[in-house]
Amino acid sequence: MINHVGTLNIETKRLILRKFTMDDAQNVFDNWANDALVTKYLQWKPHESIDVTKSILNDWVRSYERLDCYNWAIVCKDNMQVIGSISLVDFSNLHKWCEIGYCLSRNYWNNGIMTEALKAVIDFCFTKIGFNRVQAFHHAENRASGRVMLKSGMKYEGRLRQYRANTRGEFVDCDMYAILKDDYSNRDNS
Repeated sequence: MINHVGTLNIETKRLILRKFTMDDAQNVFDNWANDALVTKYLQWKPHESIDVTKSILNDWVRSYERLDCYNWAIVCKDNMQVIGSISLVDFSNLHKWCEIGYCLSRNYWNNGIMTEALKAVIDFCFTKIGFNRVQAFHHAENRASGRVMLKSGMKYEGRLRQYRANTRGEFVDCDMYAILKDDYSNRDNS
């Protein structure tokens, strides 16, 4: 059974995953939302102004009223900066699966930060919510995101041709990864 609990705080060795607040607007804008390199493979364009960021944050903060909203700010313990986001972008209660999406400030790339956050959210999805399958997609050219998924215990399941449209309206291939609850439960036994 799925047990929606909402966006609860999660703590890892280097990170705090928590709800966004309106006070995060400047960090979000400065650290990744206005960066064309960070958003290159995402489905939204860089924010042109902090007003865009504030508007989106306002929607996110309001969405926390629902227990089926899962959208975490990734906070670096070293400096308490909001450096990224990770969320459940889709899910099925009936089929007990969810899809995770994420982005991270380029200043924190290649340090295992996103892998640490993704592992924590995968654990949350299985142990707190009760999903049977956690999946994620990435633009086929964004190989670094695929490495994050693999390091987090997900398995490559294949390429979906012209699966999503990019910000220019072009259809792009996406690679799909997933981990099952059985895989997760047996990870220490193999």
